[in-house]
Amino acid sequence: MDPIHIDVPYVLHTKRLCLRRPEAGDGPAINEAVHRSEQELKPWLPFVQEMPSVEDTESNVRQAHADFMERKKLRYLVFRKENGEFVGSTGLHNIDWDIPKFEIGYWIDTKWSGHGYMQEAVREITRLALYDLGGARVEIRCERENEKSRQVPEKLGYHFEGMLCNDDRSVDGKHLTDTCVYAKIKERRQKHV
Repeated sequence: MDPIHIDVPYVLHTKRLCLRRPEAGDGPAINEAVHRSEQELKPWLPFVQEMPSVEDTESNVRQAHADFMERKKLRYLVFRKENGEFVGSTGLHNIDWDIPKFEIGYWIDTKWSGHGYMQEAVREITRLALYDLGGARVEIRCERENEKSRQVPEKLGYHFEGMLCNDDRSVDGKHLTDTCVYAKIKERRQKHV
């Protein structure tokens, strides 16, 4: 089946959060959060190496919307239900619809760090991947040194599958980094011979 025919919800709800696909006009709020969170995000994320303009962020949002519609990447923006404030971003990328398997990425506005919002959002994205989309595998990969990011899969009961040593370059390109691989899988029924 062509992935474009797969029904993917545009909006997800948790107890405290609303997650929705990116829409035109979301750029300014996201850009403000990126600028506010520069110190925390810069060591880990390529798009923060040179701070984006509002126009850059809006272009990124519109591309994310197109990617969502084509089922290439499924990014969700995270908002507080209470007042509609932007919290961060999460979603599914490195999608292989033939398995199907997904990788979850995420970042949070420093303003909302420490409230469990990203853990709540990633729990919902995990549920979406494994149950609504029929995923066989969901991964979270992050640098060994990124302890805050590692806490999310660890608190959600992801299995630590291992560390890929010298797997990548740091976002500034200055040194090699190790990648931690966490996963949740849907158990398969084994055929007995």
